[in-house]
Amino acid sequence: MKKNIIAMNASIMIGLGSILAAPSVYAESISDLEKQKESIQEKRSGVESNISDTEKKIDSLQDKQMTAEDQIAAIEAKIAESAKKIDAKNAEITQTKKEIEALKEEIKVLKERIAKRNEVLKERALSFQETGGDVNYLEVLFGSSSFGDLVDRVGAVATIAEADRDILKEHELDKKDLEEKQKAVETKLASLEVAKAELLEIQKQQKQQKQEKDALVKKLKQQTERHEDEKMGLEEEKANLAAQEKAIKSAISLEHQRLAELEAARKKAAAEAKKRAEQEAAQAAAQAASQAASQASESKKQSTSSGYSAKSNSSSSSSPASSNVSQAPAVSSGTFTRPSAGYVSSTMGERWNKQHAGIDIAASGTVPIVAAADGVVSRSYFSSSYGNVIFVTHSIGGQQWTTVYAHMNSRLASEGAVVAKGQQIGIMGNTGRSYGQHLHFELHKGAWNYSKSNAVNPLNYIPN
Repeated sequence: MKKNIIAMNASIMIGLGSILAAPSVYAESISDLEKQKESIQEKRSGVESNISDTEKKIDSLQDKQMTAEDQIAAIEAKIAESAKKIDAKNAEITQTKKEIEALKEEIKVLKERIAKRNEVLKERALSFQETGGDVNYLEVLFGSSSFGDLVDRVGAVATIAEADRDILKEHELDKKDLEEKQKAVETKLASLEVAKAELLEIQKQQKQQKQEKDALVKKLKQQTERHEDEKMGLEEEKANLAAQEKAIKSAISLEHQRLAELEAARKKAAAEAKKRAEQEAAQAAAQAASQAASQASESKKQSTSSGYSAKSNSSSSSSPASSNVSQAPAVSSGTFTRPSAGYVSSTMGERWNKQHAGIDIAASGTVPIVAAADGVVSRSYFSSSYGNVIFVTHSIGGQQWTTVYAHMNSRLASEGAVVAKGQQIGIMGNTGRSYGQHLHFELHKGAWNYSKSNAVNPLNYIPN
């Protein structure tokens, strides 16, 4: 009988030992969750630093852009000034060309006069050649009929000779004037053309400078837009990290709650076991003192009672019934289950010159979306790119995972919700940057980030 009591106490101590040992397993889980929380906090700090750096880059680019735009305004003012000068030169050139046209008419008249004089001079020269020079004058003088006539004739000859000299002198002056006018107007026109060419060259250089500044502003704007997109992505990453930190805190709280419940159960079980052992020991001692025969009978009763109690305890636990979700795939036994029914319309990899960080599962009709594993909803919102999207944070074997469910028609789980593997969280849709109804599903080994560097191929983890 004493040996039976010792054996019973030993079995109770073994059971207590197994119960007492259990919290250490969960303690490791909490430690892992705390490490994940610290890791997320560090990443958030790094993302905030990156956001600050990106904002400084944006400010610097905007300063450069403003400087370049001021320079463009100054160049445009110079171009406008050059254009005015060119217009003025064009007006002078037009006026000079009009003067040239007028001069051409003068030159035409002058040429006609010169031509007539040439004819007169030719006749004079021919007459002079035929008569030997002074014959005409002698004939005029000796052909006079009287002294008075002689005087008149001498005066006439002198007048003719003087006229010839005047014609020659006027002829030379006209030729000289013609040459000077032609030279002056040609020089003026050439000078104007040179000045205009210089102004056009200056304007060309100014326009080239403006084109260069315009190209610089365009480049600065593109860089600014790229950094602004990067900033938006980093801010989204920061928001996701904050949500994941909140989810991890929720998971830690749930783990502490479970530990508290386990500790309470352990204490209760230990107290019940101790009480039962004391009762059984007291009963055994009382029965031993009364009579040997009743001891055997009582021992048998105690054995039967112990067996019944063990059987009752062993059958007290039951597994929760899984809800059957219409059109949803069966929940698999692996770490992750398939998030929706349908066919894989696009795999992970290069697509449209960009990295496609997940897979697309397409199907028609009303298609439920389910959580790929147990976890906490870290984000549930509408994104311009993802559309209706849910992020779920998972802690599996000390490793943090993040699953993303995008382009849904509707979301059925809010931030902070604890979801079970296979639990419906939405309905397949075509929201955000989407072309046709499908689920965009991402799996990240760690936290989600803007560069999606933690993304892994879901097809390596979920059933096909």
